[in-house]
Amino acid sequence: MVRIDSHHHLWDPATDDLPWMGDAIRPVLGRRFDVADLRAVLAPHRIDGAVAVQAQLNLTEGRNLLALAAVPGSPIVGVVAWVDLTSPSVGDDIDALRAGPGGDRLVGIRHIVEDEPDPAWLLRTDVQRGIAALHARGLAYDLLCRPPQWEATLATARAFPDGRFVLDHIGKPRIAAGRDEAWFPWIAAMGALPNVDVKLSGMVTEADHRSWTPADLRPYVDAAIAAFGPSRAMFGSDWPVCLLAADYVRTIGMLEEAIGGLSAAEQAAIMGGTAVRAYGLRVA
Repeated sequence: MVRIDSHHHLWDPATDDLPWMGDAIRPVLGRRFDVADLRAVLAPHRIDGAVAVQAQLNLTEGRNLLALAAVPGSPIVGVVAWVDLTSPSVGDDIDALRAGPGGDRLVGIRHIVEDEPDPAWLLRTDVQRGIAALHARGLAYDLLCRPPQWEATLATARAFPDGRFVLDHIGKPRIAAGRDEAWFPWIAAMGALPNVDVKLSGMVTEADHRSWTPADLRPYVDAAIAAFGPSRAMFGSDWPVCLLAADYVRTIGMLEEAIGGLSAAEQAAIMGGTAVRAYGLRVA
């Protein structure tokens, strides 16, 4: 059984552009997280590879992550990079990433849509053109959204039935506020679209950072799996962001406990098989 962490980040605040890292979270996340740190958290859990996901809005980060993935024996088996979807040169930018070191490890593109002031940003003509360009090149598009963008996210996935989408962090329901009733029908609608897969990630940081329990997250895990099925759901740690609410051990342990009643094949899909298929990963 191949085990994949489908969502992690690497950065160095001393050199990287991370405007979202405010004072409240800087004490936990405001240090360098590199490949050595990644290896250290993956190894005890027999993780065979991990997908590095963009945290900056620049092409340099993507080039750097791909170069790290190109190093023999790297734990990074795929990279979800950023390109400017609104740019007329979006296709050329993707092609340039692919032409550089590690370019064959480019598996997807993402934009931090949740920070866009326009909740319908995804529906802009230039953005939709950019999404079409990445799909034409066989890449997945990672959907990062919060409740204000849910409607546009669903409409975008419906607009590209032949494209591949991966929903990050189950759409970030408002877990800390209690049961987010609006999320349940929305996740069911997303799951009804066969071109969308879901990451069972980011839940610990949407819950109360200090007091969350597995029971708080279980209804969301169960609903996401019910909507997508194990063959379209995948584990992602969102490390090191998860450290705001839980270490890697507790983050992966919560999910493994929640899916413990599934069959061995279903657990294998969630813990690796889905990510391999969705991103077209090559794992030695």
